[in-house]
Amino acid sequence: MISTSYSRVTLANGLRVLVAPDNATPLVGVSVHYDVGFRSEPAGRSGFAHLFEHMMFQGSESVPKGEHPRQVQTVGGLFNGTTNRDYTVYWEVVPREALKTVLFMEADRMRAPLFDEAALRNQIAVVKEEVLKTVREEPYGRFPGQLTSVLYDTFPNGHDGHGDFESLEAATLDDCDAFFDTYYSPGNAVLTVTGPVTVADVEDLVGWYFDDVPARRVPPRTRFDEPLLTGARRTDESGVRVPHLGVAAGYRMPDPTTQTDEYLAHVVLADVLATGHGSRLQRRLVQQTIAVDADAGPLDGPFISRHPDTFCVLAYAFPEVSAEQMLDAFDQELSDLAHHGPTTDEVQKSVMHWTTATAGQCDDPASRVTGLGLFETLHGHAELLALLPERLAAVTPDNVAAAATALDPDRRAVLTLSSAGGPA
Repeated sequence: MISTSYSRVTLANGLRVLVAPDNATPLVGVSVHYDVGFRSEPAGRSGFAHLFEHMMFQGSESVPKGEHPRQVQTVGGLFNGTTNRDYTVYWEVVPREALKTVLFMEADRMRAPLFDEAALRNQIAVVKEEVLKTVREEPYGRFPGQLTSVLYDTFPNGHDGHGDFESLEAATLDDCDAFFDTYYSPGNAVLTVTGPVTVADVEDLVGWYFDDVPARRVPPRTRFDEPLLTGARRTDESGVRVPHLGVAAGYRMPDPTTQTDEYLAHVVLADVLATGHGSRLQRRLVQQTIAVDADAGPLDGPFISRHPDTFCVLAYAFPEVSAEQMLDAFDQELSDLAHHGPTTDEVQKSVMHWTTATAGQCDDPASRVTGLGLFETLHGHAELLALLPERLAAVTPDNVAAAATALDPDRRAVLTLSSAGGPA
């Protein structure tokens, strides 16, 4: 049984602290989740949340540029930062003896990061290079991510967070200061510590290093709700070096925080459709040599976004297979599940999948600390990480049938990507 014995404390400046002792590993995990992602970046500054994440590694008042990575790597530790739709996280995994150093460095950049013009220009170039290599120069770099621009109407929900180069190049130091002041207050953050620690020791250390970080105004949490589609939408795109026609269908999902049970039914539905060689889409499309591959599930991954979230069904077609054939296959499988539901074995396989995945996530120090911090940030319920197998085991075939019924082809968005000049 995975432990859910966690301790919580909130400092006077608003910082929420989660401590999850775990003596099964000699390593300590530290993460800081800020309740801001690329959905919150202003129009005209697409990509800025990711760019700002880079700027937080450019030194702070008492930690010179390059010293944070050096300190972590010197003790054999790992570190990284990630920007997502609704949060940004910075994390480290280090030996127990380095915990003080890591907490000091995280507190220092929460208090006073250093922004200068040379660093900003350098990081703009770094981010542009990342976008070039991972998105623009890859055949499927923006697929199926651009599905959101078809399914949603507003800038926050519709853009993908990579950023267009014009917006990135227009970023200023004033933008950095404003973003930090707005979203990086201690009251907008969750600090998580896991590993062979005691609650008392961690709370003493956190108080020592973070108590003097000034409290600042916490931004009101923005809801990005949009009305459901009243009809189907479709966009057909083409690109160079696209070896197979890609077809993605996007549907709105239940709110993971207020409709958690319905959301979990969609997660099981995704497994039934696409996880494992015996899944529905694998049997219908891949094993019948209609598609090279097929997948289904929340567009960014399960449990990592607030509402609205997108359920995506996608496949990559063999030559001579049309988008309409792929969409018909999607619809037939969803209709069958809506009318007859999955088998008990299919649901049980999903529970086993998540039991194994959750155990693996909790065994890995980096995944454990970032997972707990994520569930605490987005759901206020870090225990949900360990309770996922139990919660998913309560999902019935009828619940999955209801989830399939909710994926209405008359209220979906379709995005296709074919080779330039090829059929869609």
